[in-house]
Amino acid sequence: MNQLAVIGNIETARLLSTDLQNLFLYGVIPLMCLVFIAVVGFKTRAAGPTILSVILAAMVWWGAANLELLSDKTGTDVTQYDNGVRPAGTGQAP
Repeated sequence: MNQLAVIGNIETARLLSTDLQNLFLYGVIPLMCLVFIAVVGFKTRAAGPTILSVILAAMVWWGAANLELLSDKTGTDVTQYDNGVRPAGTGQAP
């Protein structure tokens, strides 16, 4: 197999993973949130739990959409906890 074909396959896999990520982020997760809200609403028939389920679903959706921000924040907190010491050249916490 030549090198150009391998690079093409890697690019195809990268694009496919991006498409799957977008499908989950903008399709599956919002749909699951709506189903969660509907199930809570129909099972309880009360405003309080339904409003709480809307807030919880919004938090889950926001967290999924901002996973990179949360990852960066977590990495910063871990580095501060380790007194800012990182192994040389790794970019990772010890």
